[in-house]
Amino acid sequence: MARRRHIGDLQGEIQELFADLWQVPRFAGIRHGFRPQADCYRTDDPAALHVVLELPGVDPDSVQVVASGRALLVSGRRERPQPEGAHYRQIEIEYGPFERRIELGEAVDADRAAATYEAGMLRIDLPLAPQPPQQARVRVDVRRRT
Repeated sequence: MARRRHIGDLQGEIQELFADLWQVPRFAGIRHGFRPQADCYRTDDPAALHVVLELPGVDPDSVQVVASGRALLVSGRRERPQPEGAHYRQIEIEYGPFERRIELGEAVDADRAAATYEAGMLRIDLPLAPQPPQQARVRVDVRRRT
């Protein structure tokens, strides 16, 4: 059975699509900052979402991670090295501030979230929020007013 998508999730995906479109160099002109690539996947045991971002050359102390409800915001800055006496002849690597908002699609327990940084990869583990118990079906009698 196909799962219905929340309108907010669809809106987030459309915004990401347009953000990706404008990142193409022929449209972007001079770019300010970069947009790290991200993967997001779910595991069942334990029930959690996992987000992995490529952040090579980023000081992990400069990264801020904020999880709330069904969204994750990762921001920070990748600094361009300034070698003494260097005169660049070609610049392709993107530097500067970055911000990624990732719509998670499921509620997470932000208090138990954990993040690790290794070899330029940031991994964020977000346990799923406990689901409220399903209420038993309750019959409600409809009475006619007299």
